[in-house]
Amino acid sequence: MKRTGTRFRVQKALTHYDTIVIGSGIGGLCTAALLAKTGQKVCVLEQHYTAGGYTHVYERGGYEWDVGVHYIGEVHKPWSVIRRVFDVITDGQLEWAEMDQHYDHIVIGGKEFRYLAGRDAFKEEIKRHFPEESAAIDRYVDLISEVSSKIPRFFAGQALPRSLGTLYNKLRRRLFPAYFFQSTREVLEGLTQNQELIGVLTAQWGDYGLPPAQAAFVMHAMVAKHYITGGNYPVGGSVRIAETIIPVIEATGGHVFTYAGVEQVLVKDNTAYGVKMAKDGHVITADKIVSCAGLLPTYDKLLPKTVAAPLGLLKQTEQVKPSASHVCIYAGFNGDSKTLKLPKTNYWLYPEFNHDLSVKRFMDSPGMDFPMIYISFPSAKDPDWNRRYPDKSTVEIVAPSFPHWFEQWKGSTWNKRGEDYEAFKEKISQVLLEALYQHQPQLREALDFYELSTPLSTEWFQWNQVGEIYGLEHTVKRFEQHWIHPQTEIKNFYLTGSDVVTAGVGGALMGGVLCTARMLGWKAYKVKQMIADAYQTEPSSTAQTASNV
Repeated sequence: MKRTGTRFRVQKALTHYDTIVIGSGIGGLCTAALLAKTGQKVCVLEQHYTAGGYTHVYERGGYEWDVGVHYIGEVHKPWSVIRRVFDVITDGQLEWAEMDQHYDHIVIGGKEFRYLAGRDAFKEEIKRHFPEESAAIDRYVDLISEVSSKIPRFFAGQALPRSLGTLYNKLRRRLFPAYFFQSTREVLEGLTQNQELIGVLTAQWGDYGLPPAQAAFVMHAMVAKHYITGGNYPVGGSVRIAETIIPVIEATGGHVFTYAGVEQVLVKDNTAYGVKMAKDGHVITADKIVSCAGLLPTYDKLLPKTVAAPLGLLKQTEQVKPSASHVCIYAGFNGDSKTLKLPKTNYWLYPEFNHDLSVKRFMDSPGMDFPMIYISFPSAKDPDWNRRYPDKSTVEIVAPSFPHWFEQWKGSTWNKRGEDYEAFKEKISQVLLEALYQHQPQLREALDFYELSTPLSTEWFQWNQVGEIYGLEHTVKRFEQHWIHPQTEIKNFYLTGSDVVTAGVGGALMGGVLCTARMLGWKAYKVKQMIADAYQTEPSSTAQTASNV
């Protein structure tokens, strides 16, 4: 097994740290690394057997798959903020490879469309299918750029002291255009009434888990803008993210521990001062505590009810919901990507152009008629793959699911859930594999291994509520919750990760930046300066990196 972090042992840990971070998702690792860069001793505690959260890799049957880093936008631009943050927290050691210019392949009701990298290329390709909608397409691309330019101000309250930050968040409706508080469908139907075009433009809704009528346009716009210049993949696989961040944390005497589940955050006189370990009740103290376990699990599970209830934290959580759950096939094939003709392109498969209608039908009559199927080819995206796994290839197939499908097995032990569970998984697997073979028929005879993960798997390994993949659900209502802030009502207790900002690796990463800024107070200028200086110390271009590998 390829694992990152150090297995927790009491004798390996200090009794006191400057900061403890609960959870090693990218938000937690980002916060820990930035704090380490300011000289702090930070302890990251991860209950899984490997660090990284949704950036970790999964190994089985002689293959390796990422579990969440299917592609990342903008990191091929060394001047982009997300690239500079990654360069800071990895000391420039994390390398990226660009995917094909045709980075997303959309299939809707049998019709095929391409997302091409670059604003102009993207627009020209969509206009080829919808020439009469040229003005609407231009305005759409301009609009997602407008949203992106305003995002730093939209989330500025997250870096302010809590009282000022919550006030700022309350005032956002007055400070930002109306489309920041409308659904994706509302905004797009203000541009065009062509439902097929709307279906094509919203074909990445699986990246944030909600169809157009339910998703906040601000969430859609951030994702669309993030990828419009193309997709990228970590050279050496997504495991390289944790592998390159952990040394930065350890350089100042910190630790990243695995098998280190936390039972409870310790609070006295409304001040967090340490954590109690789940396995043996061992106590570790720190000046500050940060949770990267997600807002709902943190307030519901990590905080004592005697602390959370009087502060109204549990009442607040009633205003938000967990995001969608999913199933995912991890499949391995004999033959390398070139031999099997695998693309560096993601496939998005939809039964019809009206995503809201197909989702509703799926929810009303939950069967195997999935409203969305996503297919990724990680081995084709990684230029270092063949060195590590010669003559092998991997595919991942993701689809939405329902937690209640698996309710009868809830509470059972991972990998020991019985024959009925395995039979149900097999039924789902065959549906998803057939969807793959429809578009890559050459893979049918090359299949060597496959395994399906379910919401129970996600809940087991990620320690979330119902196997949700994107933290909090990204509705308009979610962005109206002014109380969501990295600084909690409990002194010295903070939140980091995607729930502080938005879903995805990029969103969780920036959640880590904003959490760190709030923790440092007036010293936050140090983080700002590190990120500003990162472009000046850019190690090498993506093209050079890929060719060197």
